[in-house]
Amino acid sequence: MATRVLQRVGKGLKQTKNGLQTNGHVTVVVRSLSAHREDSWFKSLFVRKVDPRKDAHSHLLAKKEDNNLYKIQFHNVKPECLDAYNELCAAVLPSIHADPEYSCELVGTWNTWYGEQDQAVHLWRYRGGYPALTEVMNKLRQNKEFTDYRKERGKMLLSRRNQLLLEFSFWNEPVPRPGPNIYELRSYQLRPGTMIEWGNYWARAIAFRQENQEAVGGFFSQIGSLYTVHHLWAYKDLQSRENTRNAAWQREGWDEVVYYTVPLIQHVESRIMIPMKNSPLM
Repeated sequence: MATRVLQRVGKGLKQTKNGLQTNGHVTVVVRSLSAHREDSWFKSLFVRKVDPRKDAHSHLLAKKEDNNLYKIQFHNVKPECLDAYNELCAAVLPSIHADPEYSCELVGTWNTWYGEQDQAVHLWRYRGGYPALTEVMNKLRQNKEFTDYRKERGKMLLSRRNQLLLEFSFWNEPVPRPGPNIYELRSYQLRPGTMIEWGNYWARAIAFRQENQEAVGGFFSQIGSLYTVHHLWAYKDLQSRENTRNAAWQREGWDEVVYYTVPLIQHVESRIMIPMKNSPLM
């Protein structure tokens, strides 16, 4: 009997000891969680908040005075076919641009010089938005010269892709310019939900990049790869590009724009492009 009592007392002491250890562990965890919450709350004071929007960013960022829709095409050409491809495009695309039956304009057509090799880039503008695009596509299906062009072009390509774009309201509309120039297409893949922030910052930043008339056009995607921004720049040569970009850092406020827009970017790509024959942007 006495032995059983002693065993129970000893067992109880062990349970009490374990309980203190367990309770002590819980206390540590609670304090740790409390410290973590205080730290998170303190950090949240420095996180920039974005107000919820009541409208699509296409309505907030695009130009209101016109109804332009842009299409950008990326064609990856078989290396041995690049010269023939360029000649084919020079023979057919300007005729569509010049024909008043088609409510579209060839803004520019280029070969990539630095970046993805053996690549052609075409930029089209449709005055009248999606209805104009649909009308042009329907007419081109009945155009034998264009259908023959597409058939011949298909033999020369490795791959192709396109996007439909709107232009930012604060950028210039691309217009023909004399050459010779080189062009840089900087393409940014933004984090979803950050397009409005990007537009707000660049609405101010574009003023820093106008002194040499290098800003050609700024666009954001509507169909294709989404949350994509394209900025198109023109320079006399690579050295003038270097000088112009370095000069922007001497302007007060440019560093702030870069600081706040870099976190919005998931990926960025730069193409240096040379105009193809008969391109409106030379």
